[in-house]
Amino acid sequence: MPRDILMQAAMVRLGEVDREINQGYNILRKYHKTVTIFGSARTPESDKYYKQAAELSEKLADLGYAIVSGGGFGIMSAANQGAHTAVQRGAKKAGGESIAFNIKLPHEQQLNPYATESYEFQHFAPRKIVMTLFANAYVYFPGGFGTLDELSEILTLIQTGKTVKAPIILIGTDFWKHFDEFVHETMLAQNTISPDDVKLYTITDDIDEAVRLVEANQTYCDHDIKSAQKAARQQDGGEQPG
Repeated sequence: MPRDILMQAAMVRLGEVDREINQGYNILRKYHKTVTIFGSARTPESDKYYKQAAELSEKLADLGYAIVSGGGFGIMSAANQGAHTAVQRGAKKAGGESIAFNIKLPHEQQLNPYATESYEFQHFAPRKIVMTLFANAYVYFPGGFGTLDELSEILTLIQTGKTVKAPIILIGTDFWKHFDEFVHETMLAQNTISPDDVKLYTITDDIDEAVRLVEANQTYCDHDIKSAQKAARQQDGGEQPG
């Protein structure tokens, strides 16, 4: 197929990007605190990282954080499952939620059953924008190219000051140690990054430490969650002031 035809088709598809970003934004704006969790879609439920992702999400949702995942299975499902468990116990009153931003793909990506609110994107670009939109923290479990892409995205945004600084937490020392070695021994050694850049992320196996890192982020104001949710509903036209 001629290149110009492919480019024209791409531009037509890009016309949907703004609408998709707005759809995702309208979900996120209802929640006062969010944590986005990334990781492999191929991680089985029996895997230790699946169990850790569910545990972390449950604890954070109990603390009033809305958990955001990519909506599929593996680590994404674990994140939504943990948050869903907390929501069923009443975490929703504190702001806890289980949000899934799924994407339509020919293979491997179906919406997991644990999301309490979801939206299906057609394009990767707006989905990535929404998933990195002013979260209180970004947590990365072991994953593939997609996880590395999303990690590089948020590292770059924070490094360059294009978004608000927030904790970047990499769960799994055995998995991420090779990434950390590359950052220190190759990138830093060859001056392609600055010394402070290696401090942008934390690698840990300790779920409680991850929770502490999330809670330590006081970048955003700590106003009343219910008031924020009520204001969002009013702006949507679903509730009258007063």
